[in-house]
Amino acid sequence: MEKTPLAYLPAQPVNPMKNGGIIPMSLRSVHFVMPGGVDDPANPSGGNAYDRRVCLDLPGFGWQVEKHRVAGDWPSPQAPARAELARTLRELPDGTIVLLDGLVACGVPEIVVPEAERLRLAVLVHLPLGDETGLDPALAAELDAKERAVLRAVPAVIATSDWAVRRLVSHHGLAPEKVHDAAPGADIAPLASGTDGVSRLLCVAAVTPRKGQHRLIEALAAVTDLPWTCSCVGGLGQDPEYVAQLRRLISRYGLEDRLELAGPKAGAQLDAAYASADLMVLTSYAETYGMAVTEALARGIPVLATDVGGVPEAVGRAPDGGVPGILVPPEDPAALAAELRGWFGEADVRRRLKAAARGRRAALNGWASTAQRLAGVLGRLPGEPRRAA
Repeated sequence: MEKTPLAYLPAQPVNPMKNGGIIPMSLRSVHFVMPGGVDDPANPSGGNAYDRRVCLDLPGFGWQVEKHRVAGDWPSPQAPARAELARTLRELPDGTIVLLDGLVACGVPEIVVPEAERLRLAVLVHLPLGDETGLDPALAAELDAKERAVLRAVPAVIATSDWAVRRLVSHHGLAPEKVHDAAPGADIAPLASGTDGVSRLLCVAAVTPRKGQHRLIEALAAVTDLPWTCSCVGGLGQDPEYVAQLRRLISRYGLEDRLELAGPKAGAQLDAAYASADLMVLTSYAETYGMAVTEALARGIPVLATDVGGVPEAVGRAPDGGVPGILVPPEDPAALAAELRGWFGEADVRRRLKAAARGRRAALNGWASTAQRLAGVLGRLPGEPRRAA
């Protein structure tokens, strides 16, 4: 899953004993190399939330986590960041187990690939580097090639959805047995009370071109006769030019009083935003999973989203087969507007979606299952890397 926006991280980790885990008497060590901004509240992302959360839950499955935060403009860092990453890896003893966030690892094969000769490496891919929206084609191709070199060199790759596993295997020509799925978990939260059951829309995503908020604005501009309000919650600092573009769109369509770019929220503020929502909307161009989707479903909120990447997986089905969301083709604001009209105009549709969302809520996997899958991958890493052996 990508390094894109989400600000929510529950205060307490899931108790692994409730998920069938056994708390071990002694812990093995894994060194987790993460972006320096993983804890930055101004730029929340699903990838950052994932990294922080598994650090809390891995000890319940036998792994003590030694965290290494490496500041830099990843995946294309300047010389000081490159030197810091090289030093961090170089100082680890031969045979050390290392989990690398793909945003840090995949753009610098000249640093990571040689270390695969002596360290036991696993790379956690939140979003394939070349899939980021808005990249210059030459840069996208360069990052794609660098990522391929890294992922082919390490013994284990972890992706955040079944879709992402298939994507990495086919796109980079990886051996299927070395690519593993560890989808994000979700913490069941109180059912959202909503507003009037229909009109309050919520989008939780960093404000970046990949998240496609301009398509949401265009769709909402086509249904101004409906009584909606919308809050876009997410970091505003990653692409100021795109944020300025959105503000101009909002002004052009006269939506200032109905649509807000609320900035990042966390903790109680984010809980309150979800609690008042009637419908979650997500208009991304690319998602390896879509943690905002399951965070909404964990509160019984139905979802209207673009049909991209791992989003259908995140939406899933209730145990009775009901689908708790509506998926629309990407790059089609008209389809989004049509589904919004259906949401407002058809009470039966709303009832069906809300019932399915509550059913899906009860069936969501917790974060302990994510940590357990990661622990299994780490435990199966080859005993000795080539040079260490």
